[in-house]
Amino acid sequence: MSELTGKVAIITGASRGIGAAIAKWFAAAGAGVVVNYSSGGADADRVVTEIAGNGGKAVAVQGDVSKAADVKRLFAETKAKFGRVDILVNNAGVYAFAPLEGVTEAEFRREFDINVLGTILATQEAAKHFGHDGGSVINFSTIASVGAIPNSVVYAASKSAVDAVTRVLAAELAPKKIRVNVIAPGATQTEGFATLGGGSKDLENYMLAQIPMGRLGQPDDIAQVALFLASDQSAWVTGERIAVSGGQR
Repeated sequence: MSELTGKVAIITGASRGIGAAIAKWFAAAGAGVVVNYSSGGADADRVVTEIAGNGGKAVAVQGDVSKAADVKRLFAETKAKFGRVDILVNNAGVYAFAPLEGVTEAEFRREFDINVLGTILATQEAAKHFGHDGGSVINFSTIASVGAIPNSVVYAASKSAVDAVTRVLAAELAPKKIRVNVIAPGATQTEGFATLGGGSKDLENYMLAQIPMGRLGQPDDIAQVALFLASDQSAWVTGERIAVSGGQR
């Protein structure tokens, strides 16, 4: 693969799961990759080591995307290492499922700060650093942003906001040749998914019953769509929400 040769990508929240898979696919496609993490430094280093072992270029950079100073440093370190930025993947995100009576101010702010404010801050910085040829911003939503999944009110609301952010910024940044799209995964087998419901098989079986294609998604399923959106193959695609869910709604 060589779809991203000569390009540089920042992937937030890339130490594990979908973010790590995207980092590996992008590096295999020729991109220089920045593996951003907030607290999983050892995991991020493993991703970088694997990429380097396969002949790719990557560096791990710590930073909390909900803090403007950290985001600025993330981009500054990327420019210092690779000299440019062409692609931003706003993958960093958090969630906690709870019934309405269990919603707290602290959890609301945690999810909106990282999922929504983090997406806006990172995109704001990317728009300053992309070159004259523009760039690609790939946001992350969820099928829960349009589905009525009980106990997901805060998470669904935060990701619905990301959907709106995507549409608005796609229109606003198009004159700068910056494309902005959003991927909405369905149930995907990651480390985070394994902790839902205490790892209960009942939850997995419930999810499988909602998926027409009969299996949980894998991080690579999502990463390949991200690769398309990062590449010139999607040069006329912007403002789109792409569900990658095996038909789950």
